[in-house]
Amino acid sequence: MEVSGAIFDCDGTLVDSMGMWTHAYDWLCGRYGVEGVPMERLESLSLRDTCDFFHDELGIPASPGELYEEVCAHVRDAYEREVALMPGARDFLDELSAAGVPMVVASSTPLRELRFALEVHDLARYFSDVVSTEDVGGRDKEFPDVYLEAARRLGTPRETTWVFEDAPFGVRTSRRAGFAVVGLMNDHDGRREEDVRPHCDVFVHGFGELSLALLRDYERPAAAEGAPLRALVVAGSPDPSSPALVRELADAADYVVCADGGADACRAAGVVPDVFCGDCDSATSAAADWARAAAATCVGFPSEKYATDLSLALDCARHEASRRRAPLALTLTCASGGRPDHALAVVGQLASCAESGATARVVEDGYEMRVLASGGERSWRLGERAAGRTFSAIALAPGTRIDERGMRWELSDHPMELLGDLGVSNVIEGGDAEVTCRSGAVAAFLLRA
Repeated sequence: MEVSGAIFDCDGTLVDSMGMWTHAYDWLCGRYGVEGVPMERLESLSLRDTCDFFHDELGIPASPGELYEEVCAHVRDAYEREVALMPGARDFLDELSAAGVPMVVASSTPLRELRFALEVHDLARYFSDVVSTEDVGGRDKEFPDVYLEAARRLGTPRETTWVFEDAPFGVRTSRRAGFAVVGLMNDHDGRREEDVRPHCDVFVHGFGELSLALLRDYERPAAAEGAPLRALVVAGSPDPSSPALVRELADAADYVVCADGGADACRAAGVVPDVFCGDCDSATSAAADWARAAAATCVGFPSEKYATDLSLALDCARHEASRRRAPLALTLTCASGGRPDHALAVVGQLASCAESGATARVVEDGYEMRVLASGGERSWRLGERAAGRTFSAIALAPGTRIDERGMRWELSDHPMELLGDLGVSNVIEGGDAEVTCRSGAVAAFLLRA
C-alpha cells in the first residue's frame, strides 16, 4: 500500500510521556488538596477542557487559565528533564524521511508545549507542520478534526496517509475517518491490546516492529472474486520438506513467500521467492543474503517481536490476495517438522485463515493437512491416489460435525469432540473418498505412508 504521508501523535507515540501527564495531573490535584481522577477520564480531553473540569467539577479555586499555565510549566520541565524518546522512533522517522514521505504531528497537547517537546528531543526537523486540537476549536480526538487538518496541511490523499497512534480513541477516530492506521503498543502505559488491535490496519509493539517495507506490503482487505491466488509460504522448520517437494509446490503457485529459515529450503530447491520476510535468526547467513538479493520484496523484522515469522509471512500472502482482489488459496510447507509446538501453532494459524474464507493446507513429505470449516472450504475429495492411505480428522472448534465417506469407518453428520481422537487413523478405501465439515472446523490429515 502506498505511503504518501504520515501523521504522528506525540505523547505516548513519539515520546514516552503518558506517565508524565498522569503525574502532572496528580501533582496539580495534590497541590490544591483535591482527590485525583483516573487518567482514562481525562486522556482524550484537550488540556483546556481538562483545566475546565478541574475548576468546574473538582472545585479547584484557581481559574482554568491559571491551572492551564501551571500544568504547562510543569510538563515543559518534565519534557526536558524526564521524558525519553520512544525506542526506535528516530530510526523509523529517518527511514520515512529518506524515502521522501512528508510528516505532520497531530496532538491534543497545547501547541506551545508540543513544539517544545519536539525541539527538546530534536524531532522538529522531521515534520513539515504541527497541529494541535487547539487549532481546530479545541475538539478532542474523539472527533476527526485534528487528523483532517493535518492531512489538509500535508496535501496527501486520506486513503494513503498513515496515522500513528497509541491511544484507543485516536486509533478508532482516525480509522473511521478513512486513514490507514498503525496502532503502537508498549508494556507500561496500561493500554489493552483488545482496545487497539481491532481498530487499526497494522498493530505493533513499538517502532522496532515497523518498517516502510511492512507498510508498503500491507493492503486493506478487499472483496474477492474470480480465480484464487495460489500462494505458497515456505517456513523454516528444523526438519524441512525435500527440495523436490518445495519445487513441485512452487511450480503450482502464483506467489511464493519465504519466511526466515525457509530461505535455506528455497535456495536448496532453486525456488526464487516473491517475498522474503522475517528476522533472519533461523536462516543461515548465506541463504539470507541469497534471499535478500533474489526476492522482489524484503520485509524485515527484529528478532525480539511478538508475532512469529510464520504469521508475518501469512500476512504477506493475505495482502497480495487483497491487492489482486482474489480469494486466497494458501499452501504451507517446511512448517511442522522437528518442533511439535510449532506444528500445533501452524494448525491454529491455518484455522484462522480458514475462518476468514481462505483455503488452507499444509503439505509436507509425509502428509497433507487441510483445514475445513463451515464458513470456508467445507469438503475435501481425496482422489484416486489416496486409496489405501491413512486419514485422520481432528475437531478444531466446539460443535464440529463431519461426514466421512469412502473410508473403512464412515461417519454421517457425526459430532466430534474438540481435539478428540474419534477421527484418528481411518483408511481410504476408494477413489470417491471425501470428508465434509458440516459445522465448526476440522484438521483433516492424509498420510502419505
